Amino acid sequence: MMAMSLPPTFVDELRTRLSLAQVVGRKVMWDMRKSNQAKGDWWAPCPFHQEKSASFHVDDRKGYYYCFGCHAKGDMVSFVRETENVSFMEAIEILAREAGMPMPARDPRAAEKADRRTELSAVMDEAVKFFRLQLRTGAAQAARDYLKRRGLSEEAQDRWELGFAPNSWEGLRDALTAKGITEEHLLATGLVKASDKGKRPYDVFRNRIMFPIRDARGRAIAFGGRAMDPNDNAKYLNSPETELFDKGRNLYNLGRAREAVGKGKPLIVAEGYMDVIALSEAGFQGAVAPLGTAVTEDQLRLMWRVAPEPIMALDGDKAGIRAGLRVVDLALPLLEAGNSLRFALLPEGLDPDDLIKAKGAPAMQAVLDAAKPMVDLLWQRETEGHVFDSPERRAALDKTLRAKLKAIKDPSLRAHYGDMIKELRYDLFGAKRRAPQGRGAGGAPRRAWGKPGDMPAIPTASARASILASSEGAARHLREAVILATVISTPEIIPEFEAELERMDCSYPDHARLRDALMSVMPSPELRDHVARRAGPETVEALFRLPVVTIAPAVRRPGDLEQARMTLAEELAKLRAETGLQAEVAEAVEELDGPADEALTWRLREAAESRNRAARSESEDRAEYDTAPNGLRLARSEREEFERILNLITVEKRHK
Repeated sequence: MMAMSLPPTFVDELRTRLSLAQVVGRKVMWDMRKSNQAKGDWWAPCPFHQEKSASFHVDDRKGYYYCFGCHAKGDMVSFVRETENVSFMEAIEILAREAGMPMPARDPRAAEKADRRTELSAVMDEAVKFFRLQLRTGAAQAARDYLKRRGLSEEAQDRWELGFAPNSWEGLRDALTAKGITEEHLLATGLVKASDKGKRPYDVFRNRIMFPIRDARGRAIAFGGRAMDPNDNAKYLNSPETELFDKGRNLYNLGRAREAVGKGKPLIVAEGYMDVIALSEAGFQGAVAPLGTAVTEDQLRLMWRVAPEPIMALDGDKAGIRAGLRVVDLALPLLEAGNSLRFALLPEGLDPDDLIKAKGAPAMQAVLDAAKPMVDLLWQRETEGHVFDSPERRAALDKTLRAKLKAIKDPSLRAHYGDMIKELRYDLFGAKRRAPQGRGAGGAPRRAWGKPGDMPAIPTASARASILASSEGAARHLREAVILATVISTPEIIPEFEAELERMDCSYPDHARLRDALMSVMPSPELRDHVARRAGPETVEALFRLPVVTIAPAVRRPGDLEQARMTLAEELAKLRAETGLQAEVAEAVEELDGPADEALTWRLREAAESRNRAARSESEDRAEYDTAPNGLRLARSEREEFERILNLITVEKRHK
């Protein structure tokens, strides 16, 4: 079959990268009163039969849908197949494009490889049984005593399928080959290792407590082993990477944790196996752990498929903090609205297992309740232990933080992070400038002046916005209007620009409603009617009455893909450049009490240059160019704008 020509892991990777709710959401209107986004529980009228009630259910945690009316059911692949009327491979190609994954080369041996994975997983199950039996032998007395000291009853040991690898070079090998399992299969699963002395393969795990590792579907794919000999080179040893096991793309206890999170438990990311077991046995069943490595990008995506805001449970020492900060740096470029992390810092010297044993589950719950958002950990790293007693040191902090925030791709999310950083910055730098506050009319806070030489407060965000946005807002409004009207006129262009349209930060509420309506359905000739129903017919009519829209070539020639493509590429590029310039100006105004003005004008010049490159395609700006202050080459109209911005900064500085 054509469907079987894919590598066996490709579809699993697709399901990791995409959420079912995201795929289905292109075709349905969610009933937000009935849905529970935090639990991945979504309801909508069924797309497969006509109905008014929301009987179509999507379980985003498990990746399945079911209609209680027509009984349609399946996963994201079957959903695309049914709604698009395409084959399996065509559905995979559609999903791969959405996930940004290149289609793999066709593999004629894929069916054979899938059968082999099934065979290897069966070998791993036999190993699980062998190790569990060994834990009940006399040779495992020390291991049983250790588990008892760690507070694990026999029932708990059975729940977690714990076992023991005897202190033998061939115990597992001989036991499994006696059952007809080949040495080649044992080598392929990583249970034995080839000898470099020409002898038979030997057991990888010896004299260790064994923790089976299962994937999200419950298949045994690897082991972790805890050494009983304190002099062993490795306290914990994991299976090597195999055809079954990619340690950077799996999490310990993922399957059980996903089920627990679906029932309302938080997703907690601990450091190791014993922490996960201790948390789960204490009632925190949504616990997982990476597998002997630092958290990877793929593991982060796995976590977000289970819960929108996993809690990283960090050991309360310097190593734990460093681990958390590595996760922050990894996560920043991957953040999206609704997907983030929180960080629970345990008391110094304690891990979750220690804390639960010493103070019980309520103490652990208190730590989780006090979990900090990512921005707090980022701020703590850059400021803790530092003294900012000079403009240069403050400027260095600002530069570092700006570089970190630029890693966030989502413009709206980046702006909110910037707002929080500015609040923290003002708390740090502004404390010495604040005078006691009184109460004005109506009980509102009133800022008083201190002694001569004290600085006034930094202008409020609303005050800055009113100064900076007056002339920029109208131009942005018109650009957004042309973009939206172009998409409505030629809906076939949406797939090419979908990501940028979703990220477009609309400056006008009606534009945001139009954009959201456009993104809620698949492109079709009836799209304009759908948008009118979602955003209101008067909103659509007002958009198409704008003069700049009526004369736009892409609107006058609906269905012209090439014209629509050129218009969207140009207008979106200009919006990006203008947004960057406005952000730099607003930030520069706030920082006038910090670095030297030369640094500010340099930053403005760089942002303006970016905006100019996008703007120079307009015919009126191609005529003649002048040289602005600081050597910036600008079109006449652009030079006037640049000088206007610098004048605004000068006025703002006088006010300060």
